Amino acid sequence: MAAARGWLRKVAAVAGALPGGGGPGRAPGPAPDTAAPATAALYVHWPYCRKRCSYCNFNTYVVPAVDEAAVRACLVREAQTLLRLSQVHSVTSVFFGGGTPSLASPGTVAAVLEAVAGAAHLPAGAEVTLEANPSSTSASALDGFRAAGVNRLSIGVQSLDDAELRMLGREHTAAEARKAVEAARGLFPGRTSIDLLFGLPGQSRDAWAQRLEATLRLCDDHISLYQLTLERGTALAAQVRGGALPAPPQDLLADMYQTARNVLVAAGFRHYEVSNFARKGALSTHNLSYWRAEQYIGVGPGAHGRFVLRAEGGCSREARVQTLEPVAWMREVQSQGHGTRSRAVLSPLEQLEELLTLGLRMDEGITHERWGHFSPQLSLQAVFGEPGEARALQQEGWLVLDSG
Repeated sequence: MAAARGWLRKVAAVAGALPGGGGPGRAPGPAPDTAAPATAALYVHWPYCRKRCSYCNFNTYVVPAVDEAAVRACLVREAQTLLRLSQVHSVTSVFFGGGTPSLASPGTVAAVLEAVAGAAHLPAGAEVTLEANPSSTSASALDGFRAAGVNRLSIGVQSLDDAELRMLGREHTAAEARKAVEAARGLFPGRTSIDLLFGLPGQSRDAWAQRLEATLRLCDDHISLYQLTLERGTALAAQVRGGALPAPPQDLLADMYQTARNVLVAAGFRHYEVSNFARKGALSTHNLSYWRAEQYIGVGPGAHGRFVLRAEGGCSREARVQTLEPVAWMREVQSQGHGTRSRAVLSPLEQLEELLTLGLRMDEGITHERWGHFSPQLSLQAVFGEPGEARALQQEGWLVLDSG
């Protein structure tokens, strides 16, 4: 990011000429998000799990009982409120994440989707993804979610080895993971994604290669591969820090990543984002919205959003975070219609930085058209084609700046 800031100094210098930039003696221009009818992706956070995995530091909660009716009512109300504030006319995709949203009932998913369709246009066939754990994906449950409107499943397999699953604190076995994926593929053919972790303590390159081969025999057309991050405060990080488990060497992690890329590309997968692979065009529409720096609305405890508050006369995109703790979040939603804990207007420079850091995760990069949406006064060529750090990186083969 320090380098990006260096490249963008000239952008900062002419920020007044950018959308919504203002500046000395200038009136702010319209923000890129207000130049056309508003669309946005919608993320819905279900914060509950049956148990906390050993590596997890997400905003998740294990409680004796969940008042699902109350949570459902609050998810519905917050979705309605934020859609009204954003004046979004069409929702491009919906993603139910967590937590373990497959622990919610299909009725909760249906209620949220009905609220979305009532507050904005939800096109027929819009991607609606549900994250699921193999331990909560019975055939009857999956059938219920499909009837509720889900048309894509993302299954947290994480590993196809029982010893690794136990180390990760997962509830399911490898056999249960296989059964869940097979059931999901039967109901959501071509739209079942699986998550895998690599770089586990003690995992060898050969063991990882075996996991990949087993995955190819099982998977559908989308795979997300994540290098395990040992997060402070998690049980697994404490075990590694205490010497009970070995920390994987960095060179081994790099080799595992390259091995995965080679194996999956050879099997017909497109490596379209740092951690994501798809074949037969099965890219994640919802996640592409993030990486392409499009508007998205976050609903539920701890959810994040990036959108313009048109209903309040806003003309600049805001970064918004909802209250983390579910009970406190519900109180706020019940009292004011939403549980937004923090909001900050993003400057033109901050929006361009996000566009860069997210766009460079994709094989398509940042197109001239997308850059121009945020920076109509200063082209990609003007910013990155001049002598300096960016030019040096192009000469060394790390960046490509071409007509695309």
